[in-house]
Amino acid sequence: MRISVDRDVCIGAGQCALTAPGVFTQDDDGLSEVLAGREDGHGSPLVREAARACPVSAITVREAEDAGRAAAAAEGPAD
Repeated sequence: MRISVDRDVCIGAGQCALTAPGVFTQDDDGLSEVLAGREDGHGSPLVREAARACPVSAITVREAEDAGRAAAAAEGPAD
């Protein structure tokens, strides 16, 4: 699993940090971010619930398989 927060969308409601405090925090500006080293969800069963709790859908949770495909697509075709 890979987790990301779109900081351009985040309004700092903090629901993610309240729901999964072992994965999310808020920075000095009040915007949510994934804790360093926790981008994989750190096995927390609450990550998906935290994403659903976000009032502006700023959190993306991708399964490892999907994240790998997205990274490969971003790199472009193999030569």
